[in-house]
Amino acid sequence: MHIKKNDTVIVITGKDKGKKGKVLKVMPKKNTAIVEGVNIQTKHRKPNNTMRQGAIEHKEGPVNVSNLMYFDKNANAPTRIGYRIEDGKKVRVSKKTGKVLD
Repeated sequence: MHIKKNDTVIVITGKDKGKKGKVLKVMPKKNTAIVEGVNIQTKHRKPNNTMRQGAIEHKEGPVNVSNLMYFDKNANAPTRIGYRIEDGKKVRVSKKTGKVLD
């Protein structure tokens, strides 16, 4: 996967197009990621013994990785990600700037 946890990404398509956020969780088997502030879903909770009063919760839902693009802070723009071998290790590289991503 080209997206990792704590990356800053931008949504390139869908209802949240143009929103930026930090990746909170990546699920490679489902090819999805949860991004902070994107794809907010509402869940209505019924009252129970631990929570006397019901509640309405808002939380982020998963977004398909194909709808996300890495946001390069150096270029201040979204960029594609490439890979390069440096010192025997595979590293991610920004296609726009050519710099190694952390």
